[in-house]
Amino acid sequence: MKFLSDNTAPATPEIMASLAQANTAATGSYGDDDWSKRLDTAFSDWFGAPVRAWAVATGTAANALSLACLSPPWGAVFCSEEAHVLRDECGACELQSAGARLVPVPTEAGRIDAAQLARLVADHPRAVHSVQPAAITLTQATECGTVYSPDQVAALGDIARAQRLHLHMDGARFANAVASLHCHPADITWRAGVDVLSFGATKNGAMGAEAVVFFNADLAAQFELRRKRAAHLFSKMRYLSAQLISCLEGDWFMDNAARANQLAQRIGVAAGSALRWPVQANMAFLRLDAGHQQQLRDLGFEFYPWGTEAESSIRLVVSWNQPESDVETLCKALSAWS
Repeated sequence: MKFLSDNTAPATPEIMASLAQANTAATGSYGDDDWSKRLDTAFSDWFGAPVRAWAVATGTAANALSLACLSPPWGAVFCSEEAHVLRDECGACELQSAGARLVPVPTEAGRIDAAQLARLVADHPRAVHSVQPAAITLTQATECGTVYSPDQVAALGDIARAQRLHLHMDGARFANAVASLHCHPADITWRAGVDVLSFGATKNGAMGAEAVVFFNADLAAQFELRRKRAAHLFSKMRYLSAQLISCLEGDWFMDNAARANQLAQRIGVAAGSALRWPVQANMAFLRLDAGHQQQLRDLGFEFYPWGTEAESSIRLVVSWNQPESDVETLCKALSAWS
């Protein structure tokens, strides 16, 4: 019973059908195909505003190439202390930007506090000896399984505009955040001041496709060249683009995210006082001592420990196709201890 990561899940039937459809005839290469040519329109329709969108293969590429367009080599990019770009991308953002520095911001339940960020940005040195404030990046849903409300994103957007910074969103679990908030995707992106979004599809059922969506087209001038230089311009780009089109043009993508969220919420309820943070997406974080963790493993559950050994925490991630019986069995075990 795997709760390790939503990356462990297979691709959805809809994704497999989209790949089969894209595989029926010869077509243009390097993005000169019908699916890639439709990306701008499909994303513009989904977000309700004109956008520029490009496919890449990984979330790391989406984040690193996005931030490289937003920050010069001498720039400072403010991020959560838990951010994936900081902890889990092996310096990719620094590499692709040729040196921009990630500046961690203390968070509560994974979210950057706007007032605290405003102080840190205002107090950051502007002298020639220091990296210069260039951008803010936030994760939606966060690494702690919480989400930013539209007002919380807008507060960060206000800081970005006031300080002449760009605002990027790492949306590896963007669909889960939208499903949790029951909002329009625009409400937590361009309407709230987000300039660029790393749109995640792989964790919610794609075989391997992410998108970079520019709401501010002026910032996109370098992206195509940076994508090519970073080896993310596929010769057969149609296979990535077809997956993204499938995500945007059917109900399955958001339905899967909503289902995963609901199952994770059941885990949170069963965990009781062991729950570390509110369950607002498809992840639950629990404080369990080593004995209870081993009991779960003995029952057949797979999960990751989280944080320091002293924190005694675990992360449970619900995938789009998680069997409901897995969740029921887990909830039964947790309820016995809460």
